[in-house]
Amino acid sequence: MGNYRFILSGGGTGGHIYPAIAIANELKQRYPKAEFLFVGAKDKMEMEKVPQAGYKIQGLWISGLQRKLTLKNLMFPIKVISSLIRARKIVKQFMPDVAIGTGGFASGPLLKMAEKVGVPCVLQEQNSYAGITNKLLAGKAEAICVAYDGMERFFPKEKIVKTGNPIRSDLVNLKVGREKAVQFFDLDTSKKTILIIGGSLGARRINQLIEKELGFFEAQGVQLIWQCGKLYYDEYKKHDSESVKVLAFLNRMDCAYVAADIIISRAGAGSVSELCLAGKSVLFIPSPNVAEDHQTKNAEALVSKDAAILLKESELDEKFEAVFLEVMNSKKMQESLGNNIKKMAMPKATEHIVDEIEKLLK
Repeated sequence: MGNYRFILSGGGTGGHIYPAIAIANELKQRYPKAEFLFVGAKDKMEMEKVPQAGYKIQGLWISGLQRKLTLKNLMFPIKVISSLIRARKIVKQFMPDVAIGTGGFASGPLLKMAEKVGVPCVLQEQNSYAGITNKLLAGKAEAICVAYDGMERFFPKEKIVKTGNPIRSDLVNLKVGREKAVQFFDLDTSKKTILIIGGSLGARRINQLIEKELGFFEAQGVQLIWQCGKLYYDEYKKHDSESVKVLAFLNRMDCAYVAADIIISRAGAGSVSELCLAGKSVLFIPSPNVAEDHQTKNAEALVSKDAAILLKESELDEKFEAVFLEVMNSKKMQESLGNNIKKMAMPKATEHIVDEIEKLLK
């Protein structure tokens, strides 16, 4: 037994792709003989990231609706029909035992066609405000794995299972000590360390803020690990110094989280789940340019439990320094924020999601 076939789809952003890969890895561990096929959107990052993780992927000609009237929008119905036909063909050829969707454009046509030919489907929703694809698919799914409370606003209550979001295994058990973590970045172990993360591509507004506040940080005697993202690295690398480490990527997130005293971050679902495990004081600056403003809603879910602080981009110029100093100068506040966010961690999320998938295996 164990010769199962799993088809997975999720993409467009790392927030959809990495959970799908984590789920596949856990399934592979339990069923070494299983076969896997990913389905993504042709020109999106999953077409590169999934093969790097060792899995086969096929692409659909699909994209999202633009918010204004464009030629791309006029093509949208054609793309949907084309993707549904292609998805049906892929499903019929591969004949999976279970289909798993983690959100993103391609998972819509794929899971729609899987369900139509009688394949049981599992959805995984990372955000506190559900994405449109998962909302459309929810009616026919067998189980919907979520990371936040209150998701019955979007999904049938009886299908919801609170599992948390899949997390990279090296972050589930942070084994590195603080001294080693700080030394990894060539920083001073006696100074407070601020970690700035804006996602893999970077966050323009956060980078602008950090550049503007470099003198302020120096005056506080703190040092920075500044992940500015690959889109912005050439612009900001000139600020790299003994106490400011400017990086395009963070290859050792475990060291970054352990080294940090305070973290300034976007509020994408994957980052939020990792930060819960890290258990540090977090200042969230959500991106306002994402669907349904879901990053703000992700951050608010933590703020409501006194587990983080939220600063909107529009408030940064007037409020950032005062809010930062309030956290930095209060050991009590740092401990309280760190303890509260840690209570929200769900380190066994991937295993729980795969337990739900196992229930559907015939």
